[in-house]
Amino acid sequence: MEKIKSYKDLIVYKKAYELALMIYKLTKDFPDVEKYGMISQIRRSCISIPCNIAEGYRRGKKEYIQFLKIAYGSCAELETQLSLSKDLGFISDKEKFENIYNLQNEVSKLLGTIIHKISKGEGK
Repeated sequence: MEKIKSYKDLIVYKKAYELALMIYKLTKDFPDVEKYGMISQIRRSCISIPCNIAEGYRRGKKEYIQFLKIAYGSCAELETQLSLSKDLGFISDKEKFENIYNLQNEVSKLLGTIIHKISKGEGK
């Protein structure tokens, strides 16, 4: 097993970063009227996830858990925003939606797992 030298080595960070890239590409096709609405909200939520993983990694255990919880909350926000975007017709490609939605769920589960493990003293 490889030693983790940086937050960039964490699977959850890699997947959250990938999710942010996918969201930015997806929202380029949203209606212009949503530039300061849904586009702004969904982008803020998605970028918050890898940023909080990165920022928290540099902290002590207690603070790290707090940053991971913030990322977890942003993931929940993103899930809601993705569902709303689909239901409002901003996302018409069902396969693209499912890929992004599934990746968001995977990141959320990974965050939940890492929070639990660190809280129990099994990490960092």
